[in-house]
Amino acid sequence: MRGLYLLVTLSLIISLLSLCGVFIVYQQVNDLNSAILQLSQNQKKLAELRDAIVRLQNELRSIKSNFSQHAQTVVLPQRNLTAPEIVYEKVKDSVVLIKATILVETFLGKAYASSQGSGFVYDSLGYIVTNFHVIENAISVEVFFPDRTSFKASIVGFDPYSDLAVLKIDPGNKTLHPLILGNSSNLRVGQPVLAIGNPYGFAASLTSGVISQLNRYLYSPGGRLIPNVIQFDAAVNPGSSGGPLLDYSGRVIGVTTAIYSETGQFAGIGFAIPSNTVARVVESIIKTGKYQHPWIGISGIDVNMEIARLMNLPEARGFLITGVQEGSPADKAGLRAGEKIVTIHIDGELRKINIGGDVILAIDHIKIFGLADLLAYLEEYKRPGDKITLTIYRDGRIIDVDLVLGAIPP
Repeated sequence: MRGLYLLVTLSLIISLLSLCGVFIVYQQVNDLNSAILQLSQNQKKLAELRDAIVRLQNELRSIKSNFSQHAQTVVLPQRNLTAPEIVYEKVKDSVVLIKATILVETFLGKAYASSQGSGFVYDSLGYIVTNFHVIENAISVEVFFPDRTSFKASIVGFDPYSDLAVLKIDPGNKTLHPLILGNSSNLRVGQPVLAIGNPYGFAASLTSGVISQLNRYLYSPGGRLIPNVIQFDAAVNPGSSGGPLLDYSGRVIGVTTAIYSETGQFAGIGFAIPSNTVARVVESIIKTGKYQHPWIGISGIDVNMEIARLMNLPEARGFLITGVQEGSPADKAGLRAGEKIVTIHIDGELRKINIGGDVILAIDHIKIFGLADLLAYLEEYKRPGDKITLTIYRDGRIIDVDLVLGAIPP
């Protein structure tokens, strides 16, 4: 019996020792996992700090460049060289050719196709800016530099509403030369500009011209108006999309995105996304993979003489609301769409619209003439979550309505 007690005691001791051993091992494993997690977090913080330092260096370089050129925005010819020659030598190594393999829908199902465009080096970390429509539906992307080096690129993110996208390459030992963004709000009609890109695959092609008009608007691939678009007459063609539009100091004032043509080839009018828009969108894409545009949640039409007459408006200007999306900021603020259907002439065509709804006359007490003015103000000065005041014409009265902006739904 004593032997049995002894055996049971030994078994209990062994069990307790085993449990202690398991607990010790478990504790050590937890400590090791905590140490690994802490190390991973430290590495992530170091990487973020490195990126922040590089970005700060780029910003300081941009500030230095802008300061040194404050009194002189045009590079003067030196040693019998013209300004375009000087700028081209300065930036040529920073403009890239982009080739993408894309997935397309056909009558026979999905198939592979190719897309080609341009882009430019945004910073020394390897970020590349281009148009969204160049890499839309891409399954692989490759970036080619003028010195014939090439790199596989990953898509960091894109914004179809501004037709911009950001790629990332690992440059390895290659030294990158980022281009500096200028201030597009300082542009003037008649200002000389240069466009560099890869039309029809002809790498690093330079064309020159002038800004022929400002504050145009285009429909983006996402189906939304892009405000403040630059119109210029430097020749661009298919393959130029995503390339930089530059001033004579070599600063990027826009990203070439479209042409106006009835044949598909250049007919004297090109368009570029302004650099101020590029700066906002690209920084957000790098940080979050996307860009959130301010959103009201209305549809409508610009007021013309006929609409003004039918609604007894004091002036033939403003934006007539014909639809309010349910649950949108406009809906929550009580904005109204009309219900009376009329047929009127719009851009030379007869169209049916509903009138009688609110007409937006001003935003934050700034007069607007139509949707382009409204979007331009929102994109330039406001973000989702900001509060705005809309001055509207309703039932013969002019009133102010406060509204909190949302973000365009995904």
